[in-house]
Amino acid sequence: MSQGTKQEFGKWRSFFWPVHGFELKKLLPMFLMFFFISFNYTILRDTKDTLIVTAAGAEALPFLKSFGVVPAAIIFMIIFSKLSNVLSKENLFYVTLLPFIIFFGLFATFMYPARESLMPIESAATFRSYLPGGWVGLAAAYENWMYSIFYILAELWGSVVLSLLFWGFANQITRVIEAKRFYSLFGLGANLALLVSGPAIVYVSDIRKTLPADVDAWQISLNYLMTMVVIAGLAVMAIYWWINRNVLTDTRFYEPAVVNPKKKKTKMSLSDSFKFIFTSKYILCLAMLVIAYGICINLVEITWKSQLKIQYPNPNDYSSFMGWFSFCTGAVTILMMLFVGGNLIRWKGWGFAAMVTPVVLLITGIGFFSFVIFRDNLAGVIAAIGSTPLFLAVMFGAAQNIMSKSAKYSLFDPTKEMAYIPLDEDSKVKGKAAVDVVGARLGKSGGSMIQMSLLAFGTLATITPYIGVILMIVIVGWLYAARSLNKQFLSLTAAPKADGEINNEPVTS
Repeated sequence: MSQGTKQEFGKWRSFFWPVHGFELKKLLPMFLMFFFISFNYTILRDTKDTLIVTAAGAEALPFLKSFGVVPAAIIFMIIFSKLSNVLSKENLFYVTLLPFIIFFGLFATFMYPARESLMPIESAATFRSYLPGGWVGLAAAYENWMYSIFYILAELWGSVVLSLLFWGFANQITRVIEAKRFYSLFGLGANLALLVSGPAIVYVSDIRKTLPADVDAWQISLNYLMTMVVIAGLAVMAIYWWINRNVLTDTRFYEPAVVNPKKKKTKMSLSDSFKFIFTSKYILCLAMLVIAYGICINLVEITWKSQLKIQYPNPNDYSSFMGWFSFCTGAVTILMMLFVGGNLIRWKGWGFAAMVTPVVLLITGIGFFSFVIFRDNLAGVIAAIGSTPLFLAVMFGAAQNIMSKSAKYSLFDPTKEMAYIPLDEDSKVKGKAAVDVVGARLGKSGGSMIQMSLLAFGTLATITPYIGVILMIVIVGWLYAARSLNKQFLSLTAAPKADGEINNEPVTS
């Protein structure tokens, strides 16, 4: 083989698989950990929506995000910040993850079967009588309080376990030159999880078709789903334990003095952590990206889910549709990661890749809201193709969410996590906790607060045009923050090449 042919082969190999053979010992367990965390994330996300939307309605979601998820995230951050000062990183991981696994196991086996005797129906009816017409979702969330707790903890799984624990660990043990090649591949684990969890949800949700009419099919489905969640959660803990003892002890993969240069460790209080965020332009821009994404996706999702509930009122049918939705999201995202994500970051740079997600949300958001607002004008065309306005609204919303989430997983998440790597240890641990846990919740609650305010003057249908306009304004702010953060990131990472690196790649024998 000629030298030119070898170079061409190496170029195409690095395009599809930019990993050296010896690095698989580090990459594969991280890949599997992300797979199981994302597997649970998908099941919990679809299950929490099924429980709340079919029982309390999509109108309850803004109130749960604002009055439930955000306070819970703040309480978690306070506890996590305190524990981070007294526990080792390894023990902190276990102590944070285990309560989630225990709750979801108990929910299916004890809480859900006793739901009817525990629902405060009378007090909820009284509460409802004092609320404005558009705020009935708040009373519904109170009446279905067990589902609300499930919803809150399922929401926190994404922020705490996925964003804080996994990515915090990845940022701790990964160098920038590795992150450029590894992070998009980590994401493949997440989206392979969607390809597995989606059909799994469909299978256990469709079990209703084979059961007698007097059997609670959703209870059976829930038992299977939560069993999978518990098993996957335990697998995450086992993999983390193995990495600490077999990967982090290998100097080829982890040298604390190189990955995280030793600095004097300071114990920051909660107020100090917030002060640091708001006095650091870098962290503030990161928070703006996370908050903007949360607001945008929340504004679109609640409008879409209100249509979805009308189309699929039965919990099993709703859950089955969400399973197929997750499968399609995984398939599209894998294609994005293989052919767009990592390659775009390497070729066009961090800033260009970071701006793709808001642009995708802008374009698909315009398409979805335009159809919802003007669909009555298209009644003749819709009838001609043998469909209904409701079904097409559900499909348009699904397409918008699939494109938005695939851009998030393949580009937004990797670029966001790369931005943490140049920071010192305190910024990574406590700053990341505030930005990813509280910031993400503030983003979603910000969208919820907007909708709650608008709901005081009308229904979801009547406020939809205003939601669309607000979405466009938030995306413009998002793009501005991404542009500012890119300049700061380039400044922090603009260092001479270290010994043993050629073209930002490690030299191997």
